[in-house]
Amino acid sequence: MPALSPASERAIVLAPMGRDGSLALMMLNEAGYSGIVANSLAALCQELTQGAGLLIIAAEALRGVDLEPLLEQLHQQPAWSDLPIVLMTQHGGKEQNGSTRLSGLLGNVTFLERPFHPITLISLVSAALRGRRRQYEARDRLIDLSESELRLQRTLETLEQQVEERTAQLRHNEEALRQSQKMEAVGQLTGGIAHDFNNMLTGIIGSLELLRRRVARGKLDDLDSLIDLGVTSANRAASLTHRLLAFSRRQSLDSKPVQINQLVTSMGELLQRSINESISLDMRLSDALWTAEADPNQLESALLNLVINARDAMPAGGTLTVETTNRHLDSVFTAAYGTLTPGDYVELSVSDNGCGIPQHLMGRVFDPFFTTKPIGQGTGLGLSMIYGFARQSRGHVTIHSEVNKGTTVSLFLPRFIGETQAQAPLNPTLPPFANAGETVLIVEDDPAVRVLVSAVLKELGYGFIEAGDANTAVPIIESELRIDLMISDVGLPGMNGRQLAEIGRQIRPELKVLFITGYAEHAAVRGGFLDPGMQLITKPFTFDLLTAKVREMIRA
Repeated sequence: MPALSPASERAIVLAPMGRDGSLALMMLNEAGYSGIVANSLAALCQELTQGAGLLIIAAEALRGVDLEPLLEQLHQQPAWSDLPIVLMTQHGGKEQNGSTRLSGLLGNVTFLERPFHPITLISLVSAALRGRRRQYEARDRLIDLSESELRLQRTLETLEQQVEERTAQLRHNEEALRQSQKMEAVGQLTGGIAHDFNNMLTGIIGSLELLRRRVARGKLDDLDSLIDLGVTSANRAASLTHRLLAFSRRQSLDSKPVQINQLVTSMGELLQRSINESISLDMRLSDALWTAEADPNQLESALLNLVINARDAMPAGGTLTVETTNRHLDSVFTAAYGTLTPGDYVELSVSDNGCGIPQHLMGRVFDPFFTTKPIGQGTGLGLSMIYGFARQSRGHVTIHSEVNKGTTVSLFLPRFIGETQAQAPLNPTLPPFANAGETVLIVEDDPAVRVLVSAVLKELGYGFIEAGDANTAVPIIESELRIDLMISDVGLPGMNGRQLAEIGRQIRPELKVLFITGYAEHAAVRGGFLDPGMQLITKPFTFDLLTAKVREMIRA
């Protein structure tokens, strides 16, 4: 703490009339205090710049003079300073009133009426200097605090720099780890896809080769088994691609209001056939369950996958529970799951009391091609498909498991808000063949798909016009040719199928459009993609489905 200078505790006395100044200074010196006498207000102000403990001023010395220099110095005191002033006055009313006005101007003023006893003066001076010393102590503490704050600020700046450097290093390490994990996941994914697709392609190519050989030799008996083998392998390949699209949240969903209790009940027989006799199926379906919003076909597939997983986890038997309930998820719950928003959800959970999953594997259960089942007993795409389906449906899926106690997988789907409308049933009596003159515009960039679709429509009596891309299709739409329906791939090169449909509707407002797609990022959820008079089917599709959709849309 800095030492006080002699000038910082001295008294400056201003009493130019009579002997008041010299007497006051003599009393101060006898009491051990230092002081100086100023012969004018200007001299006092000059001395004040060197420091002072207090001022002793005769009131009459401040009358009729310019007080502004003194007031300016008092006003410019630092925040810690409040210079004490002893104002010597004469006893009397007018003198007292003037002194009160000066007190309001000068601030920290103590009055001393003359004549005064030396003890009274010394007592006032002692009290004033004690207050002044406390002010100096406050100043010193402020200085210490400022220095501490400066040191702290420098320390914080150093820490911030260290934190920034450490954070940058951690981010670099995290990115390297993420890239490593990504490459591991890609390797696992591509390895799994290659293994499964090679098996399926073997079935497809092998059955076609055998068909060619037998037809070439004229041996036409027992061809159905070879055809069934090829179709089965192709359907397995289609199922694999659908699961991959579900995991990547790129499948085409037909979201609509779903009564989950009805869906679960309708699947009861199928679920019962899917489990062993040693496993009891317990359905706990909540009364007054909300209507959910989801793709019912994908939801059925997800439920069946969960039930099969639960069955496989209980080889010695047990209890499999399918449960539904209404859930309101608050912001505390949803904050941990990224895109999940607070609100009302319908929960569908499947529980078993089987072997459970070790804790160190829980972080990988939703990875594609990761499975805890023995080799040959699982593809590792079931849970990844369910995860992708739930997230794409604006919901979520959670899993809780304990070794030797069991596993619970819960699927959260958003509550449907609005009025449900009954779907008009398809008329099964519609003939598959075309009426005279009915014409379909086929817009498909894959020549093989275009040829097959054209051949099927030709067999049913439809006229057809082919286009390989949107630019070729637009002049056809602008022409006078009859077009009862446009079949268009979504992922066309250049202008996509949805944009083509918009242009087609501007030229022909009543144009009906059937989209076909194998991968359609912009058609991920049909509810926000399809306008009235539009429908969508995914590749690969059966020709029975294609012809039924064509017939349904043209006759609508």
